[in-house]
Amino acid sequence: MAIEVGGMAPLLQVYDMPEALGFYRDALGFETLQDSGEVDTPEGRFPHWCLLRLGGAYLMLNTAHDEGERPPARDPFRQDAHRDTGLFFECPDPDAVAAALQAKGIAVDGPRDTSYGMRQLYVTDPDGYMLCFHRPVSG
Repeated sequence: MAIEVGGMAPLLQVYDMPEALGFYRDALGFETLQDSGEVDTPEGRFPHWCLLRLGGAYLMLNTAHDEGERPPARDPFRQDAHRDTGLFFECPDPDAVAAALQAKGIAVDGPRDTSYGMRQLYVTDPDGYMLCFHRPVSG
């Protein structure tokens, strides 16, 4: 018997929630569906956890450190380890996404066509997680 599921929402641990929300919500256009409630932070009032959605894609963000325990700078080893995580988003127009992100000052890699028949655009979030916006190459 196959397990029945209705979707998936990866959970990413982030160093700085305001910066992560600036990237996912403000730059990429995710909407906040639910959060843990805002608390006072040095950057203002922000949640420690939130559930976001962009189209049919869901994503959860959680602060990697409890209140008052965040180190003054990101741990470079932790950030480097995030390169092992990739989020792939089906996207009808990676070229338009590239233009929109570049207009917001976000560095992009691509888009380009792969040898395996996909047009892909890569972007890295502030915590080092890799995102790919892709679609099959048109005939």
